[in-house]
Amino acid sequence: MGDTLEFSDIYQEVKGSWNDGRLRFGRQSVVYKSSKTGKVDSIPAAELSQAQWRRVCLGQGIKLTTSTGHIYKYDGFRDTDFEKISEYFKAHYKVELSEKELCVKGWNWGTTKFSGPLLSFEVSDSPAFEIPLASVSQCATGKNEVTLEFHQNDEAEVSLMEVRFYVPPGDTVFRDRVLSKADVIQATGDAVCIFKELQCLTPRGRYDIRIYPSFLHLHGKTFDYKIPYTTVLRLFLLPHKDQRQMFFMISLDPPIKQGQTRYHFLILLFSKEEDLSLSLNMTEEEVEKRYGGKLSKNMSGSLYEMVGRVMKALVNKKITVPGNFLGHSGTQCITCSYKASSGLLYPLERGFVYIHKPPVHLRFEEVSCVNFARGTTTTRSFDFEIETKQGTQFTFSSIEREEYGKLFDFVTAKKLSIKNRGFKEGIKGKDDMLEDSDEDQHDAYLERMKEEGKIREEANDSDDSDGESDESFNPGEEEDDIAEEYDSKASASDSSAEGGDSDREKKKRPAKKAKVVKERKPRKKKPKDSGAPKRPMSAYFLWLNASRESIKAEHPGISITEISKRAGEMEGEREIPVLQLSSSHPSLLSFFCSPFH
Repeated sequence: MGDTLEFSDIYQEVKGSWNDGRLRFGRQSVVYKSSKTGKVDSIPAAELSQAQWRRVCLGQGIKLTTSTGHIYKYDGFRDTDFEKISEYFKAHYKVELSEKELCVKGWNWGTTKFSGPLLSFEVSDSPAFEIPLASVSQCATGKNEVTLEFHQNDEAEVSLMEVRFYVPPGDTVFRDRVLSKADVIQATGDAVCIFKELQCLTPRGRYDIRIYPSFLHLHGKTFDYKIPYTTVLRLFLLPHKDQRQMFFMISLDPPIKQGQTRYHFLILLFSKEEDLSLSLNMTEEEVEKRYGGKLSKNMSGSLYEMVGRVMKALVNKKITVPGNFLGHSGTQCITCSYKASSGLLYPLERGFVYIHKPPVHLRFEEVSCVNFARGTTTTRSFDFEIETKQGTQFTFSSIEREEYGKLFDFVTAKKLSIKNRGFKEGIKGKDDMLEDSDEDQHDAYLERMKEEGKIREEANDSDDSDGESDESFNPGEEEDDIAEEYDSKASASDSSAEGGDSDREKKKRPAKKAKVVKERKPRKKKPKDSGAPKRPMSAYFLWLNASRESIKAEHPGISITEISKRAGEMEGEREIPVLQLSSSHPSLLSFFCSPFH
């Protein structure tokens, strides 16, 4: 046997993804080099404590455990590799390569065993699955369950987000064992400052916010969230339309999770009248050294200003505020509806932000085009549609038409592509011509409708010149309009036109062409065949023929009409005979009593 064993196309598991590379077993160490990243992992041979041969997804795999608690998994071996690898391990590593069968029953109940940094879920003494506790990012406890959340690998196509285990109520041993080895953010030391009972719109509720040097801790009555500052993308401070409240929005990636719900934005609502005196849990020298004058030990002011100032210093990101946009009402936002909820749309210097359910942030860089659409419910509102370069469309509806001019000028100034620009530029200079007589305000969509109607009329006129008109002839039209269509009445129309110049000055309506009505051909009736059989007489007429002589005998001199009338009265009084069945005919009785008759 040689000093080394080498295998190509061997895969290593890294947070749910498989990276291919080369694996070499040597006398001094086990070396794996990734083909994708070039990273080299070296395991000293003296630290190998356990080796297992298992059948896994890509074939046969090896699980190596070291005395320091590290676990390495390699996959992609063939069945014939077991014997030579086993002999090599016995000869050089003094470790036995044992075969281990995995449970594939699919049961969801079993026993959990903790072996160093690994949690194994076993069914019938065979492992069903294993969880590296170093991959656990969050451990939350419910009434009778413990939820494990995991660090995500961006390169994995499919990622496991969370696993839930049922535990008896009040049992905290399982949670403590997980937290002892998990890579969970622990709140060690004192918080820099604490904000009590802040109103949070997303996720909804009242939360205490504890500010730590490296993460943000939201503590509520039901849920706790630890948000590292590295996951914060942007900060927004936006005024409410009522000018009495302020929104503070934090954009997160990856988002925080609550069950199956993902929150990409954290939205806080403040009152402008609420003030706060804040004292940081640090000395003045530490504050000056760490934050460089951005914060001071003692601060006072509005609550939203204090939160924004602290977050800006710790996250080290700028706070985005509205730009120069002012709506019709003088505010920096527009009231609208998105999906099923009403909210506020903020046109910013570099994008659009919608608050609050669900929150939306669209940067100008990802916007393909915008569209001003006619409102679906009333003409006093319009819809604003934004289409991204990925093909996703966002529709903000029920916007007051007074906001149209301001929003259109803003979009034009930002040089965003407008789908229906042609209509709007053509309408812009026709306010006086298309002005509504009922209202003095500019109605862009009424003008657009009139413009479209004018185009359709021109198209119809051109079609009428080529062929027959589709309009119906109205008999209520004046005679002079009709006379122009027929030569036989041309003199009458000429005489009626001698009224003078006053009649000629009136606005002439285009004469309507009479619709040519095609004569219908009379339907030809087929001659009756005298030899054809006649339809059989009904039961009433059969009875009438049989009863006519008796009626004449009872009423001498009665007319034919009276005979028919009397026959009708007798028909109503006549009783229908009932078939009498006796027990002497049991077969006939059973036939008529059958449920099918």
